[in-house]
Formats: sequence, structure tokens, C-alpha cells
Amino acid sequence: MSQTALSGAPASTTEVPAIRLRNLTKTFGETTAVHGVDLDIRQGEFFSMLGPSGSGKTTVLRLIAGFELPTSGTIELEGADVSGKAPFERDVNTVFQDYALFPHMSLVDNVAYGLRVRGVHKRERRQRAAEALARVQLGKFVGRRPSQLSGGQRQRVALARALVVEPKVLLLDEPLGALDLKLRQQMQIELKELQRSLGITFIFVTHDQEEALTMSDRIGVFNNGRLAQIGTAHEIYQRPTGAFVANFVGTSNIFDAAAVHRLYGRAGQFAIRPERLTLLWGGEGGRADGVTSVGGRITSLVYVGHATQVHVALDGGPAVVVLAGAEMLPDEALVGREVAVSWAERDAVWLPDAPTVPAA
Repeated sequence: MSQTALSGAPASTTEVPAIRLRNLTKTFGETTAVHGVDLDIRQGEFFSMLGPSGSGKTTVLRLIAGFELPTSGTIELEGADVSGKAPFERDVNTVFQDYALFPHMSLVDNVAYGLRVRGVHKRERRQRAAEALARVQLGKFVGRRPSQLSGGQRQRVALARALVVEPKVLLLDEPLGALDLKLRQQMQIELKELQRSLGITFIFVTHDQEEALTMSDRIGVFNNGRLAQIGTAHEIYQRPTGAFVANFVGTSNIFDAAAVHRLYGRAGQFAIRPERLTLLWGGEGGRADGVTSVGGRITSLVYVGHATQVHVALDGGPAVVVLAGAEMLPDEALVGREVAVSWAERDAVWLPDAPTVPAA
């Protein structure tokens, strides 16, 4: 991948990015939480920072918000350097996971609070707060208090409060983490629709790959304080650039250097998704017309509703997961059965961070 692609910088546009990070680094004592991150986030983009706990994504968000100051590097907001500015001096706003609503205030007063701090006249701020609540479909509840709302409704109030001050960039720090699965899925759709209608740049931090894949225009995958890959949901899922991304985003079967050398007589390693593998009953191993087949033995089956995961130990390794149709129900009688697993060689994603020589 080119440096331009890795930095997330547009290759052929002169538009000033909403957020530009250059060599952004943050250390806490002897721990480096963020290592020299370069990133351009485009105007009006829904950009997700995805990664496991401790990967640096939340620290980057806090640096953009101004809650932390960088050890080195720069942060630009629409071309202006804000690296050393306080949070209230940056035209951004943040929605947190816990919402932090004032329990003693009505919804309209909660939403109007930021305008009150900015000195907006009472009549105007209440009107703008009511309009913001209507925008998130809570216009009928302006007089209610947070305790009278569901979790999803409180989340919308927090969104309205952040949006009413009309920030250039909205930062969202895992705001759906406290919701149950159904509500979280509903809010994913509502968030994306809201972002499209407003045209504001959203930067969304999550460890949930489904959230990132569902909502994002582009995703930055973080690992150990660095950006491992930047791309669209399709690019991240279908063409991961390394073993970490292949394993973290979805499920991948990794064929290591030893397996690759045995199968293809070359160095390197590749990943292939479970849905790209085909299970052959009584099939044999071999290669023909761009298709590879390898014999193996079923070790377990897991029914996941829409499909059945078939775990197969291939002859000589590795163990792989094949996604079979939902009509194939788990049957303990199939465990131990000899099968073959095949794949089109064009579906193998070769990983550039692989060892250059086969394992001994």
C-alpha cells in the first residue's frame, strides 16, 4: 500500500480536510500510546477508528478533542493548527458512552446548556434546542427528564446537545456501547442517516467491527498505537493488508509460510474468508483451473443462525473455518468425517507483512 493510501490523504483533491493529523505522538511516562499517526479525514465524512482496547484509537480522539495534548506532531482543524488549544477553543464536540446528561434538567434545558455557556439569549437557545430535539425525533418530549427516557432516547438527547452548537466535527466515543443489541443496530442506521442529512464530519471510535462496517465511509484500523490500514468497509474486509486486520475485522483463515510453501512452493502467507471456502464431501486434494483443494477432517460444527461454521483440520495444517448454509445443521455424526476444502486462488489475499521465508 502506498504512503498516500496509508495516511488516508486524498490523492487527487485540493479540498482542505476536516481533520489532518501529522506525525501525531502521545506518550504517558514510558508508554507510547500513539506512534506517529498521519491521517486526513475528509469534509462531511463518517470516519470510524476501529481497534481493540489499548490500540490508541480513544487517545487519538481525545487528542483531537483537546482533552489530551500531543507529545509531538500536529492537529489541524480545517487547515488551522489547534494542537495546543483547549477543548473550548476547538470547533468540535464530543458524545460519550455515558451521555453525561443532567438528571435535574428537562431535555430542552440539557440540550440548551452548551448554548447557555456560550452566552446565547434564553429564547434563542430554547428554540434551537427544541429544533435539535426535533431533528433526533424527540420534539414531543422537550419537557421530560432523562430518567423518563429509554437508553436509545437518552443517546439521542446527547447527540442533540452536541449538535446544537453546530460543530465542524462531531466526535463519538463508543456512544452505542451501553445499548442492547437490537437498539444498537437500530441506532447505527439512525446515526448514519443523521450524519448524511447534516453533512457534518463524524469521527466514531469503536471496538465493534459491525458498527464500523455498517456506518463508515472509511475506517482506520488501529493496532499498538499505529494505523494498520485505512480504507472503505469493502476494502478493509475483502483486502486486508496484514494478518492483524484480517483477524480483527471478521473471521479469516490464515495460511502460514509453511502451508504456503507446501501448497504453492513459494514464500509468504495469505488469508481467506470462511465464506470463500467450499466443503467437498469425499473430495480429494489438488490444484486445477485456478482452484486449490486440500483434504482434511471435520473437528466441530457451530450453528450461528444464518449459517453453520464447519471447523476442519486440513492435512498438514492449518485448521480452517468453512461457512456452510443454514440448511446444514450441526450433527455430531459428521465430526471426524474426511472431507476436502477448496477455494478459488483469486480469493486468497496475500499478506505483505508475512515472513519472507517459509517456516522450518
